[in-house]
Amino acid sequence: MKKYLGTVLAAAIVVALSILGFVFSFPNLSPLQQETLLILVIICAASALYCFVVGQLTHNNSQMDKLWSILPIAYVWVIAAKGNMDPRLVIYAVIVTLWGIRLTVNFARKGAYRLKFWEGEEDYRWQVLRQNKYLKNPIAWALFNLFFISIYQNALVLATCLPALACMGSLEPLGVIDYVAIFASLGFLLLELAADEQQMAFHTTKNSMLREGLRLEDLPAPFNKGFNTTGLWRRSRHPNYLGEQGVWLSLYLFAIGAKVTTYAIFHWTMIGPLFLVFLFMGSSAFGEAVSSSKYPEYKYYLAQVSKYIPLWKYNPSKALPEDEAQPEAAE
Repeated sequence: MKKYLGTVLAAAIVVALSILGFVFSFPNLSPLQQETLLILVIICAASALYCFVVGQLTHNNSQMDKLWSILPIAYVWVIAAKGNMDPRLVIYAVIVTLWGIRLTVNFARKGAYRLKFWEGEEDYRWQVLRQNKYLKNPIAWALFNLFFISIYQNALVLATCLPALACMGSLEPLGVIDYVAIFASLGFLLLELAADEQQMAFHTTKNSMLREGLRLEDLPAPFNKGFNTTGLWRRSRHPNYLGEQGVWLSLYLFAIGAKVTTYAIFHWTMIGPLFLVFLFMGSSAFGEAVSSSKYPEYKYYLAQVSKYIPLWKYNPSKALPEDEAQPEAAE
């Protein structure tokens, strides 16, 4: 139970903050915001329909994965255009565009995109989930595809961009909080970029040696572990996820800078960035479960390195706590 206590507590905080956002600033949209939101919802609904139908027909459920980095760019530029290219909205859109380019390029390097857009490599997590006893049934999987992969994820991506919608019509000039939002979001974006490059370099080298006929256990350290423990990954299990969450939480600061929030920080559009955090809690836990089943040494890594904040450095020779201690092979 202790193992899930942190996740449960974090989820409770996310839900509580989201409720506070609605309580203190119940949606009261201007006619322009309503018109803009309708456009965004139409795009979102069309995307959800596409993801569901194509995912079912092709058995490739990474359709939303491929759109994840593209849709926010469309959303924020629609908002900026409808908002008469207000400087705050344009800056917001430029940052999201940079974020989207980084993620699209990184996903493309993994073979996700093809000329036939519905083809390409599927995320391994969907393949693992298909083997789940509750999802093996075709009807169960179709419902999962409809409600989680297609509808929920599309709605979440739209929700993460809604702080920009909240800024529409604000007469507040750019101030200190806006500049904090700019530098923080760009800083987290650079963190993601560095983490992506380090991860790509590690796995490219590892896979190159494996293609030469070597077995994983015969590779030189640290590649013989199978997972990355170098660079940022030596101090954080998910530096890329830390950067991703940091970007969108930082962008929410623009709504505070625009002074559309109540009691300094609360606005209903905070629900998007907060539920993104919630999604990454589940995604990271699932990914770690898969890695633990594949790589024997991953349990040592889990015991020593924090999930997000880079605090302690991984030490392969360090023993686990007494109740979990097992002898570890020397690196």
